[in-house]
Amino acid sequence: MIHWIALILSASIITSEALECHNFTKLPITDSITGTELVVRLLLYTDKNSRCASLINATHTSPLDVKKKTVFIIHGYRPFGSPPNWLMKVIETLQMVDNINLIIVDWNRGATTINYPVAVANTKKVAAILEPVIDNIQKNGGSLKLIHMIGVSLGAHVSGFVGSMFGGKIGRITGLDPAGPLFRGKGKADRLDASDAQFVDVLHTDIDALGYRDILGHIDYYANGGTDQPGCPATILSGKKYMVCDHQRSVYLYINSMVAPCNITVYPCESYTEFLDARCTQCDPTLPIFGYHLNKWINSSSVMKYPNKVFFQTSPEEPFCMYYYLLDIIPWNKNARRGYITIKLTGDNGMVVKSKDNHSAKYFERFKEVTLLVSVDKDLENITSISLTYSSAKVVEHKLTLGILRLRLRSLSYPTRPHVCRYDVALERDKEVTFQPFECQVQEMP
Repeated sequence: MIHWIALILSASIITSEALECHNFTKLPITDSITGTELVVRLLLYTDKNSRCASLINATHTSPLDVKKKTVFIIHGYRPFGSPPNWLMKVIETLQMVDNINLIIVDWNRGATTINYPVAVANTKKVAAILEPVIDNIQKNGGSLKLIHMIGVSLGAHVSGFVGSMFGGKIGRITGLDPAGPLFRGKGKADRLDASDAQFVDVLHTDIDALGYRDILGHIDYYANGGTDQPGCPATILSGKKYMVCDHQRSVYLYINSMVAPCNITVYPCESYTEFLDARCTQCDPTLPIFGYHLNKWINSSSVMKYPNKVFFQTSPEEPFCMYYYLLDIIPWNKNARRGYITIKLTGDNGMVVKSKDNHSAKYFERFKEVTLLVSVDKDLENITSISLTYSSAKVVEHKLTLGILRLRLRSLSYPTRPHVCRYDVALERDKEVTFQPFECQVQEMP
């Protein structure tokens, strides 16, 4: 009788352990003042436990399927001890779009401190703890090619340190706005670098504050130039959100890339200014996309074919999609003009969109074509009207008109769509002019 009771209790304990769900460490704000000793916990999600994380370690990786891709998510600095506000969203979205082993690297104990240099010093220690875990995956038949490390801020550099330990043979590292403070100016051994994996892609969203400005990967994406992100507070009056919004936007852009209704196409360019001036908007279907599904492009293209610095824009809110047009203008004024043009487009459903103020002041010289980048946050398949407003770059100037011999609007996002044209348009200074375009004649198509 006692023997059977012991077996039942033993089975109950095993079942209880098997069903136990482990959560990301949550710490009180007092720990940020006193500091925390480094503890790394690995939370594993698979198709068998998609909502209930199990704990694994360097000697216990058997719950994961080594034949599948393994994705590590590594967070960054946690000054207040709370879990990242994007954590559950990235877990749910990744599992929805891909059948993977998902490992959340919880090093909140070690990242929670008001002493940022301490957290920085812990990054290499975290990498050292992850090394035997990946070794064990290999011993069980796993491949380094099937490992994808996604690091946020300090986590991006942790990923780089791990990749370096394996001689750059890990399949892919994604750095989401890698931390800049205490890493700027460091050598390759002390930060994320393109040599740390077979492919390294990096997204920059806060290069003028918490992020890293320079190139770190095979492809470095600069969203909205890598600085101020649309929809983020513009002043410090918004408190904490002002400090972290641009930095955290990298994670939300990346999560959204997994499920967004648009493919965010990017454009290789030397600078964001050149991109805004429409000097890097060549129509090439082999240009890279942005985000988690980049593997589709990696497998079909040569990375070295393109510069590794690329740019794109986003809207202020999810799904962050932007749609691009090029507006070609041929002026006819005898005397040159210098100024700006504001653009609004109306679709056949009555939707009106206004282009972002992309360009600097332009010189409009007689019969010399000027091309402007038009970026809007809604896709207008059929444009029924165009509204233009010309403003002079000179503060004091007599009332004048910008005469347009011909304008042509062509979709950059959908190059096969018909171009629309209009002739003999006169724009009085600071007055909006609205007109209906028509499909360009065949001979004017490029």
